Amino acid sequence: MRIINSGKRSEIKKIMHDIGVDPYGAEIMLKKAINFLILLKDVNNIAANILKQEMLSLGADAAIARGSLTGSVKKTDVLLIGSFCQFDSLKAKLQQQPFGLKKIGLELEAGIKKYNQSNFILALRNRSLNLSKKTHIMGIINLTSDSFSGDGLYKQRCPGYINLALKRAQEMTLDGADIIDLGGQSSRPGAKTISAKEELLRILPVVKLLAKKIKTPISIDTEKPEVARAAIDNGAQIINDISGLRNKQMVKIVAKSKSAVVIMHMLGKPINMQKVIAYRSLIDDISIYLKNAINLAQAQGIAPDKIIIDPGLGFGKTPGQNLQIIKNLADFKILGKPILTGPSRKSFIGNLLGDNLEDRITGTLASCIVSAQNGASIVRVHDVKVIKQALTMAEGIENADK
Repeated sequence: MRIINSGKRSEIKKIMHDIGVDPYGAEIMLKKAINFLILLKDVNNIAANILKQEMLSLGADAAIARGSLTGSVKKTDVLLIGSFCQFDSLKAKLQQQPFGLKKIGLELEAGIKKYNQSNFILALRNRSLNLSKKTHIMGIINLTSDSFSGDGLYKQRCPGYINLALKRAQEMTLDGADIIDLGGQSSRPGAKTISAKEELLRILPVVKLLAKKIKTPISIDTEKPEVARAAIDNGAQIINDISGLRNKQMVKIVAKSKSAVVIMHMLGKPINMQKVIAYRSLIDDISIYLKNAINLAQAQGIAPDKIIIDPGLGFGKTPGQNLQIIKNLADFKILGKPILTGPSRKSFIGNLLGDNLEDRITGTLASCIVSAQNGASIVRVHDVKVIKQALTMAEGIENADK
């Protein structure tokens, strides 16, 4: 006898195949086998009680506040507990219901569809990346003089740093990098903002050279619209915006150029993001911010298949909150976009393991594997080779039955 604790469609489907289940019957039973816990926030009391009764009638259940049953509270969070098949039936039952239940039904349908999406194709200007086949690696090249990780190339302050950047990009590509991310402005906590002119002086010669010498897509880590525009004009294909598209000009530039974009969550700015860290609900607050940024981007003409989201590890989060984000990364799948995480060598790893570089690389490796298992399509790292090997091994184990 085996007790199987799995919500993965592919694993359940394989077991049914091995048993010899009819394919048509297997598809029907898959909906019964895959279970979800869905948390709804601030539902009015009447709707919450109807939801509970409807779920019970389907053989499922819903957890609501005790005060909702007695009428002592007006609103409650609702935890729906059921299978895909039961939620399918619930959506139909809510279509004719008042008290905002029709809207809840539509949101459930859209949310489950997005959560289950895994076949992401990232559209670039002259090619595409199939993010569904493996976890992709974004290799970091810092063209700064004050990188927190100590690898900033611009501290060389001589023409040789350009060729050094090319060599590193070529090595990263051979080691397994799918994207090269260039940054000329440090985003470490407390970092001062440099001018767009200085940032362009650092990155533009490298962008031009890499665009000619390597086929790997180039990403630019910047929050300045003028830097993004110049980099795109010279061969960059992805804008990695740590400010999460707060600047309307950045939105226009990305849309007009048809570039891909990483929308990241950050509290404040690098210079002050670690001074006041306050969330009502960590995962919910980040999700709401990213959802609003996605809606803005798409309304302004950025195509849905050009958007990546990043919950912003280290950007206005405590060490414990960074660990929570990695643990609960799958919660962001409801936004229906490929997820990027950037744990590489960050202080929350040093906080747990120690501050020497080897410990941070080991901690990065573990963070990347767990991130990939929890839904990350891309990991942004300094140490491409070891991360590539670890992910390949983890993916080999994951797909062993195939």
